[in-house]
Amino acid sequence: MNAVQEAARADAAPRSEQERLVERIGKYHTDLRLGIERDHQAQVFGQGRNFFHIENWYSIHGLIRLALRLALLHGRGQRNARDIRVERNVVAIHGLPDAFDGYTLLQLSDLHLDSAPDLTDHLVEAIRPLHYDACVMTGDYRARTYGSSDAALAALQKLRAQLRAPVYAIFGNHDSIRMLPAMEDMDIRVLLNETVRLERRGGHLYLSGIDDPHYYRADNLEKASQAIADGAASILLAHSPEIFRHAAHAGFDLMLAGHTHGGQICLPGGHPLLCNANCPRSFCSGAWQYNGMQGYTSRGSGVSVVDVRLNCPPEVTLHILGKA
Repeated sequence: MNAVQEAARADAAPRSEQERLVERIGKYHTDLRLGIERDHQAQVFGQGRNFFHIENWYSIHGLIRLALRLALLHGRGQRNARDIRVERNVVAIHGLPDAFDGYTLLQLSDLHLDSAPDLTDHLVEAIRPLHYDACVMTGDYRARTYGSSDAALAALQKLRAQLRAPVYAIFGNHDSIRMLPAMEDMDIRVLLNETVRLERRGGHLYLSGIDDPHYYRADNLEKASQAIADGAASILLAHSPEIFRHAAHAGFDLMLAGHTHGGQICLPGGHPLLCNANCPRSFCSGAWQYNGMQGYTSRGSGVSVVDVRLNCPPEVTLHILGKA
């Protein structure tokens, strides 16, 4: 066998999952993320920006369900969790090219697709009639923070079939870096401290995405923003709003986040019992501003810990961009 044949055979050989990760995001990021996943999976206390991680304290999940049943709220909360609302957020951006005036982003966040078998169907029905130019997904595709991702990826494949291209995504604190090859095989462009330039009728807009800044703290804004031209309009995808100060000072015009679920179980009036993010309470849901940067934190379409929502409906969001 000559050298050309050997090279062709090597190219044809299937690459391992780790080889694909290293080729895609580099050895340093691969080793960092896999190492943290291995050392800190299912950790309840410590690691990340919050000391306490209720999603990993599985013994308390049953107590929460029992308390909701005793209060006669469990069934209602389950119905609420499947009543997905469509929110619209109009954003005026300085320096937005004329070609992107009216450009619409569909944001999906905190899907936790394997939390319950019917959640994907309700999400598909919510997005089916919507009109948008691109879809962005801001993390947390599976329910658990460790173990197999197969069920979540199968549900994501079903969802992807209903989404119009292009689709961009980032990872959250529930997601394994091992999901990256499968997601990109679905034609989902995952942004891991990276930026893409969106082109439209001669104009361009920069879309950046960072790895999870909450639990893994694998975010790198400096690397993500390197490709952005000075003065150009730019949008950042970050799983948690906790990175808001750094994002604003890095010059982003708009930041889209999730993670908080808006509290998921709230007091009347939408006041969350738990925000689960190290940021002002006003940044835990909906639109907000900081130091000239606009932000939006989605309540998400899925559920965590228990499959109920009270005074905090799930959402998918249409962000309509306009010139300031």
